Amino acid sequence: MSSEFPKREIETLWCPWRVEYFEREAPDKNFLSEAARTSDDAAHLVVTRRKNAFLMMNRYPYAVGHLMAVPYRKTADLASLGENEIVELWNLVTHAQALLRAAIKAQGFNVGLNLGECAGAGIVDHLHLHIVPRWNADTNFMPILTGTRMLSEGLRTLYDKLIEAQARIETPQSRGGGK
Repeated sequence: MSSEFPKREIETLWCPWRVEYFEREAPDKNFLSEAARTSDDAAHLVVTRRKNAFLMMNRYPYAVGHLMAVPYRKTADLASLGENEIVELWNLVTHAQALLRAAIKAQGFNVGLNLGECAGAGIVDHLHLHIVPRWNADTNFMPILTGTRMLSEGLRTLYDKLIEAQARIETPQSRGGGK
């Protein structure tokens, strides 16, 4: 090992999937509605569909495996959701946790909503639940020192793992008779 370690070894962070972000013109504020309507789930990173809601990967995740449970109906107001939509969203959160445990060995989760721009909602008019997997000791100094988040896996590879995990764990009962 060289006396320059770790500087020489760590100076370059290789994150090839980030090119997707920089090549895009402007963020598409209707991507949730488009994902709701699409027939090409893989292109929109939709993992699971139910009658009233669906589960998809976050294209610009906070952490590897960051998923979102989204109602098909576009609304910013949690109180406007029907009981079936609310139950299905939370059932998708439970399903997401099972998928993430099976696919990437998640040990814990941050789950929540950002309602309103002042609360951090990037898409203000279409609410969605965030499911962010966590691991013991998964925080580090990179975001603090350099504003850089390190993601260890590309979107397409993880999408394939999630679909494989879903095939292993899903039963007709867990699908809830949905789409």
